[in-house]
Amino acid sequence: MQNHILSIILFTPLVGALFLLFVPKENKDAIRWIANVFALAGLLVSLPLVPWFWDKRFEPGFKFMEGAPGNWIPSIGAGYVLGIDGISFLLIMLTTLLGWISILSSWTAIENRVKEYYIWFLFLQTGMLGVFMALDFFLFFVFWEAMLVPMYLLIGIWGGPRKLYAAIKFFLYTLAGSVLMLLGILFLYFHHHAVTGVYTFALERLYETAPRIYSDYGPYAATLLFLSFFFAFAIKVPMFPFHTWLPDAHVEAPTAGSVILAGVLLKMGTYGFIRFSLPFFPDVLTHGRVRFWVMTLSVIAIIYGALVSLMQKDMKKLVAYSSVSHLGFCTLGIFALTPLALSGSVLQQINHGISTGALFLIVGILYERRHTREISEYGGISNVMPIYATITMIMFLSSMGLPLLNGFVGEFSILQGTFMEKDIAGHPGYFWAAWAVPGVVLAAAYLLWLYQRVFFGPVTNPKNEKLHDLTPREVATFVPLLIMAFWIGLYPKPFFQILQQPVEKTISMVRGPDYLKAGATVNAAVKPAETAPQFRVTLDDRGGIPTHGAKLVKAPVAAPKKKGTN
Repeated sequence: MQNHILSIILFTPLVGALFLLFVPKENKDAIRWIANVFALAGLLVSLPLVPWFWDKRFEPGFKFMEGAPGNWIPSIGAGYVLGIDGISFLLIMLTTLLGWISILSSWTAIENRVKEYYIWFLFLQTGMLGVFMALDFFLFFVFWEAMLVPMYLLIGIWGGPRKLYAAIKFFLYTLAGSVLMLLGILFLYFHHHAVTGVYTFALERLYETAPRIYSDYGPYAATLLFLSFFFAFAIKVPMFPFHTWLPDAHVEAPTAGSVILAGVLLKMGTYGFIRFSLPFFPDVLTHGRVRFWVMTLSVIAIIYGALVSLMQKDMKKLVAYSSVSHLGFCTLGIFALTPLALSGSVLQQINHGISTGALFLIVGILYERRHTREISEYGGISNVMPIYATITMIMFLSSMGLPLLNGFVGEFSILQGTFMEKDIAGHPGYFWAAWAVPGVVLAAAYLLWLYQRVFFGPVTNPKNEKLHDLTPREVATFVPLLIMAFWIGLYPKPFFQILQQPVEKTISMVRGPDYLKAGATVNAAVKPAETAPQFRVTLDDRGGIPTHGAKLVKAPVAAPKKKGTN
């Protein structure tokens, strides 16, 4: 099983979708049970990956690899090659968890065309997992495009009043980015052949030749190629100003569609930046002007998304714009190009999936009961739904980055990793961190204000007086998310250990191994002791504790000992 664990995880949801084809569409309860069983099975078969990966967490390179380059379509050099590192491992576990929670949350929400709904949802699950596992560029693109169709159908068939507009907008935006990415993939493919004489889409082999494009074709061609990937991933994130499809898609999508869209699909864009843009185009990304613009767009997304969230009257649209702001922190951490910031970015992507996924579930529960998301329709909900109000408060605090919860760890790591960089596009790191900090304050503002209007005070609307609290099934959807929120907030060390090896490898591919030798590692946010300035304290005449008159005198730094000497 260990040799083929990735394929088992990948195709378990697809087996469930195929099984549902043979179930009569009139038997809705059987369809729901089967879909939930296979969604839970998808989570359970991924759990053995946790101890197995933990034992290999510090081993270099990709782990649990399957297949070989060119073994799928030999005529073009495409292969069925799967493998994961710490980054993709965390995203896979997030996908299997949210996939099960999303399908469980759909039990009473979906009444029409139930069979088709669950088939497409399980198919979408396979597409998302394939994106995070594929180590062949052709295979990656197949999965990238495969998940586009089920998401389009989930929005267009089971969405809200403007579902067709939102679905077509989502499809066109994503497809436009995909076409540009396909052109970039073909360029890398033929460039690799020009250098080595071999046609291949194998990711590890392209890592060796792609950085040479800057010297072989010049900075102009390399920048255009970088932009072909950048637009595809920026649309998927979405970064400002490519974000306009997101609020429409979130508002019109069914609750489970919004959970999986925010929790997993948006991470495909940030994953693409880390897996492809950074290693392929190190010379472009370290160029001052390019880096200035990507950092600026990230900061704008943080502030803009938070400000627009403050003005929303629809709860779901508020949460949707908050995603633009939170993902701005993730891209800021990626393009800061420090190990700590990149680790914080990946962890914040997991945090966003947990917290924002829970927020969409929270909004969906109220919508199922009242069929409205207008904030003005509510007030005093904590009086009639105390359990619901308690869980909502915890997840709001998680989303705004309160210490002891998961959001704080990710945001703090991103800001610290950005702050410690001496020069980012002609500005010190604290310049970018300072501009990002207001996003944290604004997040607290729009979330606490939303909570006050919906949950505090007396019940002002008679329609809300008889709302029933959470059912055991609804509580079950929140329990894993609450556990993860507190775990990451209280003890994030295992997550940073999982991320250490792939993050340092990625940074060394962009900035060279000498950057890491200087002490810029995930677990060493400060310089090593032998390179830091050292001081001695002159004590008072009595030789006791330093007094007001004690002096700090800079002491000479001892040279590091050479090997073989005493």
